[in-house]
Formats: sequence, structure tokens, C-alpha cells
Amino acid sequence: MKLLHLGDLHLGKTLGEFDLIEDQRYILEQILRIIDRKEIDGVLIAGDVYDKAVPSEAATKLLDWFLTALAEKQVQTFMISGNHDSDERLNYGSSLFEKNAVYISAVFDGTLRKRTVRDSFGEVNFWLLPFVKASQVRHFFPDDKIVTYDDAVRVILAHAGIDTSRRNVLVAHQFVAGAGADPELGGSEGAAAQSVGLVEKIGWDCFDAFDYVALGHIHSPQRVGRDTIRYSGSILKYSRSEVTNDKSVPVITLGDKGDVKTELIPLQPLRGMRHLRGPMKKLLAAENVSCTEDFIYATLTDEDIIDDAMHIFQTVYPNTLKIDYDNSHTREISHVDLSEMGDRRSFAELIRDFYRQMYGCDISEEEMKIMLQAAAEAGVEV
Repeated sequence: MKLLHLGDLHLGKTLGEFDLIEDQRYILEQILRIIDRKEIDGVLIAGDVYDKAVPSEAATKLLDWFLTALAEKQVQTFMISGNHDSDERLNYGSSLFEKNAVYISAVFDGTLRKRTVRDSFGEVNFWLLPFVKASQVRHFFPDDKIVTYDDAVRVILAHAGIDTSRRNVLVAHQFVAGAGADPELGGSEGAAAQSVGLVEKIGWDCFDAFDYVALGHIHSPQRVGRDTIRYSGSILKYSRSEVTNDKSVPVITLGDKGDVKTELIPLQPLRGMRHLRGPMKKLLAAENVSCTEDFIYATLTDEDIIDDAMHIFQTVYPNTLKIDYDNSHTREISHVDLSEMGDRRSFAELIRDFYRQMYGCDISEEEMKIMLQAAAEAGVEV
């Protein structure tokens, strides 16, 4: 049996002012071609199907198109919800989807859902664990000690009645850590995962009963603990922290019990993403310009602030997302203790110092008047 593992589709996501629906459809079409080429039997979708709890009409139409395409190919699909999804919205129509071998588990109700399919080696059990919090799981198992997310997942698995002599595949959306090491963070989950401490981390060893674990939640593709516990990563680069990520999809071949092979198939986006750094003149020189449709983050090292830098950049790279500076002024500001800077100083004094740090000259009276007016409207004591 051949399986393809997806996660973190984030359908409907935007980058700044740029809509990614076209980019997402392009990559999903590419995935459908991989499914044909590799003769895939099943697709695992490990949560964060949508980018928002209330997805756009375009996002729901795109998912409908993709699931219909999978059903037409007679590919069995196993999909769970992630923390970005609305459980009820993703679960809507699940009974109807089952008739076309699209199995959705979006709401945890105290039971770990299982689907069993057969191949030439016998039965394979697919277990579907949507994103859960410890507080949710305590509701269903009040007699078990559940403090952390790790406790919660272990309790769920302990009550599931898993037969370890059979082949078992789990689809889950959680923050799973390896032995003494957290997964490499990236994307919109990165900042959140950095702050969870020990409460939300789940040890990879709790998945010993499974031949393959298809994870979602972390956007950087990687193994966790062993080759058969894996984050597929997001299908596209969704943030500056993912610029160096090479996106791919794992294709898993299940043989007899214990025989699992994994192959990573690279994905090629409609538009790439790059981080450019240097003086503006050099970055936009004709000999250095390439792939102008890429999404661009630019860090300018010019000492002087350039008027209308975004407009200038977008005349060459129309999909420029953000411009920031790294020069002697910004480095000096980064070392300023803001808490001390604000002690016993007026708003106007702070603005004058900031302006001087940034531009190397004093703010004009007209500019100061505008700043004071804006501050007053925002309720700042000036």
C-alpha cells in the first residue's frame, strides 16, 4: 500500500495583501500528478486544512475540488482537524464524504476513530486523532491524571485498544518532540511552539504502537525520533522563517508488518520566496535581478532611509512582502533598554530621540505636531 502524507494546507491563507489561492491550487494540482505517477492508494491530511476557523468561500471551494479529485481517483483519504480549523465546519458533510472513501475526524468525542482497509498483506488500521487540548481530554477521562498534552494523548491511546500485532497508521496534529530535542520550528506555528514550555510537548515514544505517524502542526518537513514519525511540513512557504525550507511530500510504502519505506517528493511552487539583503542599488541592479514574480523579503543595509522604498522595490519585484533595515542606526536601537528609556521622559522627548536615532537629525516641528496629534487620538498621554 502506498500513502501520501500532507499537512498544514492552510487553504485561504494570504501573505500580506497577496492572495495565495492560485498558488495553492497550483501545488495541489502538482500533488494530484504525484498521486497518479506514484500510484498512491491513500492520502493522509494531518490538520490545519484551512487557515482560519471561518474559511473564505474560495478556500472551501478549493478543498471541495481537491477532495472530489481524490474521490474520482478512488484514493482513500484520511483527514483530521488542526488548531486553525473549526471542528464543526470541517466535519460538515463527513457522512456524505464517507461514501466516497473520504474519512474526516474533526471533533474528538472521547473515542479515537479508526478505519480499516485491506491490501495484499492484510488489514491496515488508520487512526484519526484531531487536534486536542488536555482540558478537552480530561472531560472524557475524569479518572485519569491528565495535566499535560502528553498525558492527554497517552490516555487516549491507552483507551483505544490498539492491536500492536497489526499494521497501524496514526494521523495527528500536535507538537511532538524527539528525544531531548524539539522539532525545527517554522511558519505561523513557530512563535506559538516556542512559548508552550513543557505543557504542550508530546514525547515521540508515545507512538510506539504505530508503524507510521503522519504529523501536522510544524511547517518545516522533518522526522521526529524515528524516520516513520514525520511532519510533512506545509505545502508552501508561508512566512519569512520558511525561506530556506525545501517543501516536499512524503510517500510511504507499507509492506508487511515492520516494513515501511519513506520517500520525499519535492514540490515546486508557482512563486518562490526569497530573502534579499544588501544595499538597494545593488539588489535592484539588472545583473542581480532574477525570478521577479517571487515573494520577496528585503533587508536593506543602506545607512539612510530610502523614501518610498516599497514602491521602488515593487516596480522590480511586484510581490515584495516586507522591507526592513539593518544598519548602524537599527543596531544601535536594538541595544537600547526601552524600559529605562521611558522612565521620567515625555512622549515628545522619546519621539525626538527615536527620530534622531533613525535619521541622524532632529524631527521638524511640523512632523512633531503630527506625531503628537496621532498620539492624542490614540489616547497616549503627551
